[in-house]
Amino acid sequence: MEAIIKKPKGEIRGVALVCHPHPLGGGTMHNKVVYRAASGLNDAGLVTLRFNFRGVGSSTAEHDDGDGEREDVNDALDYLSSNFPDQEITLAGFSFGSRVGTEVGMSDPRVVRLISIGTPVDKYTDYDFLERLQKPIFFVHGDKDEFGSVESLGVLVSKISLVTDTESVVFENCGHFFDDHLMELRMAISDWTERQIGAPD
Repeated sequence: MEAIIKKPKGEIRGVALVCHPHPLGGGTMHNKVVYRAASGLNDAGLVTLRFNFRGVGSSTAEHDDGDGEREDVNDALDYLSSNFPDQEITLAGFSFGSRVGTEVGMSDPRVVRLISIGTPVDKYTDYDFLERLQKPIFFVHGDKDEFGSVESLGVLVSKISLVTDTESVVFENCGHFFDDHLMELRMAISDWTERQIGAPD
Protein backbone atom coordinates (compact mmCIF):
# COMPACT_ATOMS: atom_id res chain seq x y z
CA MET A 1 0.00 0.00 0.00
CA GLU A 2 1.38 3.38 -1.03
CA ALA A 3 1.07 5.96 1.74
CA ILE A 4 2.40 9.21 3.16
CA ILE A 5 2.80 9.75 6.88
CA LYS A 6 3.38 13.19 8.34
CA LYS A 7 4.06 14.18 11.92
CA PRO A 8 2.96 17.50 13.44
CA LYS A 9 5.52 20.18 14.22
CA GLY A 10 4.95 19.98 17.95
CA GLU A 11 3.76 17.40 20.46
CA ILE A 12 1.97 14.35 19.05
CA ARG A 13 -1.59 14.40 20.39
CA GLY A 14 -3.06 11.55 18.37
CA VAL A 15 -3.04 9.97 14.92
CA ALA A 16 -5.40 10.22 11.96
CA LEU A 17 -6.22 8.27 8.83
CA VAL A 18 -7.51 10.19 5.80
CA CYS A 19 -9.32 8.32 2.99
CA HIS A 20 -9.47 9.69 -0.57
CA PRO A 21 -12.36 9.94 -3.08
CA HIS A 22 -13.38 7.37 -5.69
CA PRO A 23 -10.44 5.80 -7.55
CA LEU A 24 -12.41 5.48 -10.79
CA GLY A 25 -13.04 9.22 -10.69
CA GLY A 26 -9.36 10.02 -10.34
CA GLY A 27 -9.27 10.05 -6.55
CA THR A 28 -5.86 9.68 -4.91
CA MET A 29 -4.18 10.53 -1.63
CA HIS A 30 -2.87 13.67 -3.37
CA ASN A 31 -6.39 15.07 -3.84
CA LYS A 32 -6.47 18.70 -2.68
CA VAL A 33 -9.32 18.14 -0.22
CA VAL A 34 -7.59 15.13 1.30
CA TYR A 35 -4.34 17.10 1.56
CA ARG A 36 -6.02 20.07 3.27
CA ALA A 37 -7.96 17.81 5.63
CA ALA A 38 -4.71 16.10 6.63
CA SER A 39 -3.09 19.51 7.10
CA GLY A 40 -5.87 20.53 9.48
CA LEU A 41 -5.35 17.36 11.49
CA ASN A 42 -1.59 18.04 11.57
CA ASP A 43 -2.37 21.55 12.83
CA ALA A 44 -4.28 19.98 15.72
CA GLY A 45 -1.24 17.89 16.68
CA LEU A 46 -2.08 14.60 14.98
CA VAL A 47 0.19 12.35 12.95
CA THR A 48 -1.58 11.83 9.62
CA LEU A 49 -1.57 8.87 7.27
CA ARG A 50 -2.83 9.35 3.71
CA PHE A 51 -2.85 6.27 1.51
CA ASN A 52 -3.87 5.14 -1.96
CA PHE A 53 -6.65 2.59 -2.19
CA ARG A 54 -5.87 -0.62 -4.09
CA GLY A 55 -5.15 -0.08 -7.76
CA VAL A 56 -4.24 3.60 -7.30
CA GLY A 57 -0.67 4.83 -7.76
CA SER A 58 1.75 2.21 -6.46
CA SER A 59 -0.86 0.38 -4.36
CA THR A 60 -1.31 -3.15 -5.65
CA ALA A 61 -4.49 -5.09 -6.57
CA GLU A 62 -7.53 -3.67 -8.37
CA HIS A 63 -10.48 -1.49 -7.44
CA ASP A 64 -13.05 -3.65 -5.65
CA ASP A 65 -16.17 -1.46 -5.51
CA GLY A 66 -15.81 -0.83 -1.78
CA ASP A 67 -15.27 -4.31 -0.38
CA GLY A 68 -11.51 -4.44 -0.88
CA GLU A 69 -11.25 -0.76 -0.03
CA ARG A 70 -12.69 -1.47 3.40
CA GLU A 71 -9.88 -4.00 3.83
CA ASP A 72 -7.44 -1.25 2.84
CA VAL A 73 -8.82 0.97 5.60
CA ASN A 74 -8.40 -1.87 8.09
CA ASP A 75 -4.81 -2.41 6.96
CA ALA A 76 -4.05 1.29 7.41
CA LEU A 77 -5.60 1.22 10.89
CA ASP A 78 -3.45 -1.81 11.70
CA TYR A 79 -0.37 0.19 10.76
CA LEU A 80 -1.34 3.17 12.91
CA SER A 81 -2.30 1.10 15.94
CA SER A 82 0.93 -0.93 15.70
CA ASN A 83 3.23 2.05 15.30
CA PHE A 84 1.40 4.46 17.61
CA PRO A 85 -0.19 2.08 20.14
CA ASP A 86 -0.90 4.68 22.81
CA GLN A 87 -2.53 7.26 20.54
CA GLU A 88 -6.22 7.81 19.78
CA ILE A 89 -7.17 7.41 16.12
CA THR A 90 -9.31 9.90 14.21
CA LEU A 91 -10.64 8.70 10.86
CA ALA A 92 -11.51 11.19 8.12
CA GLY A 93 -12.78 10.54 4.62
CA PHE A 94 -13.73 12.61 1.59
CA SER A 95 -16.58 11.54 -0.72
CA PHE A 96 -16.14 7.80 -1.48
CA GLY A 97 -13.52 7.82 1.28
CA SER A 98 -16.22 9.04 3.66
CA ARG A 99 -18.57 6.21 2.71
CA VAL A 100 -15.95 3.49 3.10
CA GLY A 101 -14.12 5.05 6.03
CA THR A 102 -17.09 5.79 8.25
CA GLU A 103 -18.46 2.27 7.84
CA VAL A 104 -15.18 0.75 8.99
CA GLY A 105 -14.48 3.37 11.62
CA MET A 106 -17.83 3.27 13.37
CA SER A 107 -17.36 -0.36 14.42
CA ASP A 108 -13.58 -0.45 14.92
CA PRO A 109 -12.81 0.19 18.61
CA ARG A 110 -9.44 1.71 17.71
CA VAL A 111 -11.18 4.68 16.07
CA VAL A 112 -12.52 7.23 18.56
CA ARG A 113 -13.98 9.90 16.24
CA LEU A 114 -14.98 10.41 12.61
CA ILE A 115 -14.87 13.25 10.08
CA SER A 116 -17.03 13.02 6.95
CA ILE A 117 -16.17 15.50 4.19
CA GLY A 118 -18.36 16.08 1.15
CA THR A 119 -20.64 13.26 2.27
CA PRO A 120 -22.20 11.88 -0.97
CA VAL A 121 -25.49 11.13 0.71
CA ASP A 122 -27.46 11.36 -2.56
CA LYS A 123 -25.06 9.09 -4.46
CA TYR A 124 -24.84 6.46 -1.73
CA THR A 125 -28.28 6.26 -0.19
CA ASP A 126 -27.32 3.73 2.48
CA TYR A 127 -25.71 6.06 5.03
CA ASP A 128 -28.43 5.05 7.49
CA PHE A 129 -25.92 2.68 9.11
CA LEU A 130 -24.57 5.80 10.85
CA GLU A 131 -27.82 6.04 12.81
CA ARG A 132 -26.23 3.45 15.12
CA LEU A 133 -23.02 5.44 15.57
CA GLN A 134 -21.69 5.78 19.12
CA LYS A 135 -18.70 8.05 18.39
CA PRO A 136 -18.38 11.80 17.78
CA ILE A 137 -18.67 12.77 14.12
CA PHE A 138 -18.07 16.00 12.23
CA PHE A 139 -19.58 16.72 8.80
CA VAL A 140 -17.95 19.28 6.49
CA HIS A 141 -20.04 20.14 3.45
CA GLY A 142 -20.73 22.65 0.70
CA ASP A 143 -24.19 24.07 0.07
CA LYS A 144 -23.88 23.33 -3.65
CA ASP A 145 -22.44 19.82 -3.33
CA GLU A 146 -23.30 17.86 -6.47
CA PHE A 147 -23.46 14.50 -4.70
CA GLY A 148 -25.28 15.40 -1.52
CA SER A 149 -27.82 18.17 -1.03
CA VAL A 150 -27.83 20.17 2.18
CA GLU A 151 -31.38 18.94 2.76
CA SER A 152 -30.39 15.27 2.48
CA LEU A 153 -27.39 15.78 4.72
CA GLY A 154 -29.54 17.62 7.24
CA VAL A 155 -31.92 14.68 7.52
CA LEU A 156 -29.00 12.32 8.16
CA VAL A 157 -27.35 14.64 10.68
CA SER A 158 -30.60 15.10 12.60
CA LYS A 159 -30.98 11.34 12.97
CA ILE A 160 -27.38 10.75 14.02
CA SER A 161 -27.53 13.59 16.54
CA LEU A 162 -30.15 11.60 18.46
CA VAL A 163 -27.57 8.94 19.32
CA THR A 164 -24.16 10.63 19.44
CA ASP A 165 -22.20 13.90 19.50
CA THR A 166 -22.73 15.33 16.01
CA GLU A 167 -21.53 18.60 14.50
CA SER A 168 -21.65 19.96 10.97
CA VAL A 169 -20.49 22.98 9.03
CA VAL A 170 -21.79 24.01 5.61
CA PHE A 171 -19.85 26.49 3.48
CA GLU A 172 -21.80 28.89 1.27
CA ASN A 173 -21.35 28.90 -2.52
CA CYS A 174 -19.30 25.74 -2.21
CA GLY A 175 -19.37 22.62 -4.39
CA HIS A 176 -18.21 19.08 -3.78
CA PHE A 177 -14.51 19.84 -4.22
CA PHE A 178 -14.46 22.89 -1.92
CA ASP A 179 -12.94 25.22 -4.52
CA ASP A 180 -12.09 28.56 -2.86
CA HIS A 181 -12.93 27.04 0.54
CA LEU A 182 -9.95 24.79 1.16
CA MET A 183 -8.42 26.94 3.89
CA GLU A 184 -11.79 27.17 5.64
CA LEU A 185 -12.03 23.39 5.48
CA ARG A 186 -8.57 23.02 6.98
CA MET A 187 -9.36 25.42 9.81
CA ALA A 188 -12.75 23.85 10.56
CA ILE A 189 -11.22 20.39 10.86
CA SER A 190 -8.37 21.66 13.03
CA ASP A 191 -10.74 23.54 15.34
CA TRP A 192 -13.16 20.62 15.80
CA THR A 193 -10.33 18.17 16.40
CA GLU A 194 -8.66 20.41 18.96
CA ARG A 195 -11.95 20.74 20.83
CA GLN A 196 -12.41 16.98 20.75
CA ILE A 197 -8.99 16.10 22.11
CA GLY A 198 -8.98 18.90 24.70
CA ALA A 199 -6.31 21.28 25.88
CA PRO A 200 -2.66 20.14 25.87
CA ASP A 201 -1.27 18.84 29.16
